[in-house]
Amino acid sequence: MESLELIVVVAIGVLSMGWLSRRTGVSEPLLLLGAGCLVGLTPSFASFALSPDVVLFLFLPALLYWEALTSSTREIRTNFRSIALQSTGLVLVTAVAVAAVAHALGYDWPIAFVLGAVLAPTDAAAVSAVAKAMPRRILTVLRTESLLNDGTALVLLAVTIEVATDERPFSWSGTTIAFAESYAGGILIGAAIALLLVPIRLRLPEPLLHSVLSVATPFLAYLPAELLHVSGVLAVVTAGLVTSRFGPRVIGSGARVQAIAFWEVASYLLNSSLFLLVGIQLPAAVTALTSVTLAQATITGITVSVAVFGTRLAWFYSIPYLVRLLDRRPQQRERRINASQRLPLAWAGMRGAISLAAALTVPVATTEGHTVGQRDAVVFITAVVIVVTLTLLGPSLPAVVRRARFPEDEDKAAELALAHGHMSSAALRALPELAQRFEIPEADTLRIVQDIEDHTAAAPGTARRRERVRRLELALLQVKRATLTGLRDADRIDDIVLRTLQERLDAEELRLARELNHPMAETFRDDPEHS
Repeated sequence: MESLELIVVVAIGVLSMGWLSRRTGVSEPLLLLGAGCLVGLTPSFASFALSPDVVLFLFLPALLYWEALTSSTREIRTNFRSIALQSTGLVLVTAVAVAAVAHALGYDWPIAFVLGAVLAPTDAAAVSAVAKAMPRRILTVLRTESLLNDGTALVLLAVTIEVATDERPFSWSGTTIAFAESYAGGILIGAAIALLLVPIRLRLPEPLLHSVLSVATPFLAYLPAELLHVSGVLAVVTAGLVTSRFGPRVIGSGARVQAIAFWEVASYLLNSSLFLLVGIQLPAAVTALTSVTLAQATITGITVSVAVFGTRLAWFYSIPYLVRLLDRRPQQRERRINASQRLPLAWAGMRGAISLAAALTVPVATTEGHTVGQRDAVVFITAVVIVVTLTLLGPSLPAVVRRARFPEDEDKAAELALAHGHMSSAALRALPELAQRFEIPEADTLRIVQDIEDHTAAAPGTARRRERVRRLELALLQVKRATLTGLRDADRIDDIVLRTLQERLDAEELRLARELNHPMAETFRDDPEHS
């Protein structure tokens, strides 16, 4: 099978299933998975094998970085306890539960724990694809959990694989140290890379180079972490979060607009391609099954799926209530949600390509050359759990969210109004000095005041006067931008609010910059003979 053939099939599949999903309302990940299965049944793709390295070293860093860039650092800080418990404690509990079920169904403990580690994390791509309708706080918790639990699960997988392949015996102290080193090392490397890139971003001369650096950043963070055997996942997530804090100060509007457009297309294409590639892999997982019968493996897969969902459901209806008993602070009581609103958190437990890639990393033989028993069953069971969770949980999640009846996010609207008011006030205070610097006539200054207050366009004048007015407006945009960033830094508005208004400021800045660079275009618009 030629690589070009695969690229064409993936491109056609992503386009056609995306169109079909919008026409029918059927879950896009589910359609992609089904289309992939049909492709995998054709002779040309019967032997297709999804390389785990492609997922772990190409898809994963890019997807995690974009998710981190668009997350809210304030919401992460506010909900850090819940996120930390879900991305570590829930992962470990799920791994143990899956291992216990697999062992009860006849699997040896070492390979059962490998299966538990493989299926412990939720999939960031799957969660993002189906959980968009949730409130900001709940969505942030779910997205951040799916970002961080990959790191926990991959460390746990490495430990269980070493035990299963006789490379070293299991020990609690060794495992705890491995987790601590992986977490601390990944966070330090990710933060260091992001900070080292700040002065480089300040000196890049054009938006295109900024975009190139933006694409390279997740891999620059992931590679050294993996070489040092610490969490590349946490390195990428940390780099993304740090960059999102410094970005408004060191990245220009042109570079930011270009990079956002690229990442939106790239993340959609990568997410969709992953679902399609997982689907293509499923028939191969069935044909490779030899250690157990198809019926036995299918029953195990369905049972493990129930265990995965049941563990998550039990967690969200037990641990938060235990935390409530221990933490009675008023600010924590204000943030509590009721039982029906807790159900969407439990429901968003889809598994995806990361689990399948993790299963494929399990070696075929031990260090002594012995075959790793039931490895083929691990891959098949993982595929079954992915299909079951995407089929049952994904399409029904919107209905579960509607039934939860989350209150409207009034804070976002209030913060938008607050940011608008502060930016306008700052611009009006700076206007007299800037108008004098750019030698703006009083009439044009009054028009700009009216524009700030009423959001109407400034009236045109002579070419030279228009140029000065545009430069004044550009300077005022920088005042607004600094005010907006200051509100975010003071935690008076959220990162999501900052990005919403930042997009508007960027669009306005690019419009003004184009008018300054192409004054004839503005002249023609004002000249009736050229209209």
